[in-house]
Amino acid sequence: MANTLIPIEERSLTPQQVEALDNRRRRGQLLLVLSFQSLILASLVVFWVAQDLANSPRYLFPMFYVDAALFLLAVVFGFSGVRLRRGTTEFMSY
Repeated sequence: MANTLIPIEERSLTPQQVEALDNRRRRGQLLLVLSFQSLILASLVVFWVAQDLANSPRYLFPMFYVDAALFLLAVVFGFSGVRLRRGTTEFMSY
């Protein structure tokens, strides 16, 4: 009997294709971890951004730009990680 947890298109893969699929999903998990770490760091940097916005002259807000870049990286890593991990039915914690 076929394993119904596996999507139909993955039931007849060769060992090399299964290995490539696992590598893709591991890379997706790595990007999700990077996304969450970037999000945590960006959330902590928000305190310095508020001070920077209040005290910096004119449009010179270096911490604001760094924090915006961190949030953008978190979003990019998150979308890429979810896209690469598509089709998985288990939680991988490595």
